[in-house]
Order: sequence, then structure tokens, then C-alpha cells
Amino acid sequence: MSDPVSRTILLLDIERYSDRDDVEQAYLRRMLYDITDRALETAGIDETLRLRADRGDSVMELIDANASVPALLRALLTEVPAQLRAVNRMASSSAQIRLRAVVASGYVAIDPHGWVGSDLNHACRLLDAKLLRAALRERPDDFALCVSDGVYGGIVRHDHTGIPAAEFHRVSVDSKNGPLTAWLHGPVPDGAAGPDDHSGTGEGGAPVPGASGDGPAPGRTSPPAPSTSTSASTGGVVFNFNGGSPTFGGSLVAGDQHGVSGDRFTGNVHLGGTGGDAA
Repeated sequence: MSDPVSRTILLLDIERYSDRDDVEQAYLRRMLYDITDRALETAGIDETLRLRADRGDSVMELIDANASVPALLRALLTEVPAQLRAVNRMASSSAQIRLRAVVASGYVAIDPHGWVGSDLNHACRLLDAKLLRAALRERPDDFALCVSDGVYGGIVRHDHTGIPAAEFHRVSVDSKNGPLTAWLHGPVPDGAAGPDDHSGTGEGGAPVPGASGDGPAPGRTSPPAPSTSTSASTGGVVFNFNGGSPTFGGSLVAGDQHGVSGDRFTGNVHLGGTGGDAA
């Protein structure tokens, strides 16, 4: 086995490929290769700078580390959706092509049997993640892109032209080696946002005051709710006055307030003031 070398990893997969018949699958594969080639050409990545592996319903590209990753991301965000719109506009419903994509980086070793590397394994798990599949299902634009944490930290977060960092959301993807952090372009699927997503949270998952599910925003206090309880010994009602102005039968109670409990009272009870008598 050769020594591992640094590579940018591009993976693209066709949605619902196995649901099609052989003729449709052959057509979809041609469209996948054509779209991938056009995207890489748009990014200025020559064939001499990449290696391709076929996986039936998906394609894997190992791209030379010297090739521009920002140019690749711009092409994926613009050229691929445009190509998908053009293809699907003329295709029958059974020949519609929708793609999931992953861009990652890491070290990969190449031997006579294929490619080896944990970074490549992680990229494949991102591509196969339920979250990315759900994201594509919920989108009308036929394309869902996810990037690894390394690509986000090295490229996306710097908000390069044509790569809006604000449109990427941090997500956590389960794998047999533990959760993987990744960044999904576009909305996070309903019900799939975890504690690492920025929707309603601050950096690092800290709650944003005032967001849904949080307590009162700083500087605000919730008014105490008046409480009542039933006396077990008398079957009567105990009133706890915690401030404010409670009303009884439309009459305002104000002034000094004293809790009364533990005994039965008949006749008139006067609440408020300093000289009232209770009988």
C-alpha cells in the first residue's frame, strides 16, 4: 500500500436509484457523470488532478490537494443545481435525477484494490447519513450538500465570495465510530436538528435568550402565578396573596393583605385597610 496523501474528497449519490429499471439507471448514471464533469470543469479542476471511482449509484472523486476547494464549492452551489434543473426540465418523472453531495478532506492511501483511509470512510458515512437523505427529500431544488468539519473550518467559515457561511448549519451525524460533526448547506430537516444546530442556539449550542423553549430574556421576570390549594382538614380554600390586586366577585382587594388559613370563618370577612375587623 502506498503512503497516504492529502486529497479533497468529492462524493455524489443519486436518490432512489435502486427504484428504477435498468434503462433508467443507465440514463441516470450518464447524467451523473456529465453533471460531475461539468462541475469540475467549472471549478478549473483538470482530469489530471483527479481520480474517479464508480459506485453504481454514486461517484467518488479524489482531487489533488492543490486544486481550489473554494472554486469546487462555488461550482457545486451554482453549476450543479443549474444542470439538474436543465436535465429534469426535459426528463420524464421516472428519469428525474436528484443528488446528495459531500465535500471532505483528509488522507487517503491508494493500493491496487482501491482507496483506503478513515477520512474517506467518514465522508462516505456523511453521504449515507439519514439527515442528508432527509434534507434532499424536503427540498424542491434536487440537490443537498454537506461538508466535513475540516472543510467548514478551513474554507466555508471564512465566507469566501459565492460561499455564504450563514447558509451552512452545524449538524451531528451518527456513525458506528461515534457522532460526526458536519455542516449542511440550507435548512436542516424538520425534527433532525440536534444540539449542535444553530437554529435557536448560539455558537457551540448555547441557548439564545428568547429563542423557542428558553426562559425569559435577560431583564424580564415572569409575573408570579397566583396559587390556590384545598385544605385537607376543612375542605375550604386557602388563599395565598403574593402581591398584586386579587378580586373577589368584582370587588378590589387592596391595602394590607394577610393569608388566612387553618380555621373556619363565618359572617363577613373584611380584607384590606388597617382597621377592618374579621368576625
